[in-house]
Amino acid sequence: MLSRMLGWLDWNRLFRFGVVGLTGVGVNLICVQLLFGHLHWPPLLASAVAVELSVVNNFLWNNWWTFGQRTISPVRFARFNLASLGGLVITSVVFTVLVQRLAVFYLLADLIAIGIATAWNFTASVVWTWAN
Repeated sequence: MLSRMLGWLDWNRLFRFGVVGLTGVGVNLICVQLLFGHLHWPPLLASAVAVELSVVNNFLWNNWWTFGQRTISPVRFARFNLASLGGLVITSVVFTVLVQRLAVFYLLADLIAIGIATAWNFTASVVWTWAN
């Protein structure tokens, strides 16, 4: 039964999705350093732009490498942005609950929250964003 429920799960795709996510973290860090650290943008604006640039990076790489699409669909891009927003909310809520309510060390809480959000983002990508 579990096998049937997880029939959409492709470990190769999940690995690629994770690698792409790491590149997004790199893009985010570089953008924050440039926009906030060097250009002195307000932190909220610098962070928002950095997040969206990392989402664009992740979309392009996932579209091409993870899901093997050669064309870019505006609808798919909008769906990916919405799914990523869902992942952001999940990460923030889980992190906050773990740190403030359960007194989990913040770095461990962050890793747990990222893991849960990654599961959400991958699932949303497979069954909604890149659904055939």
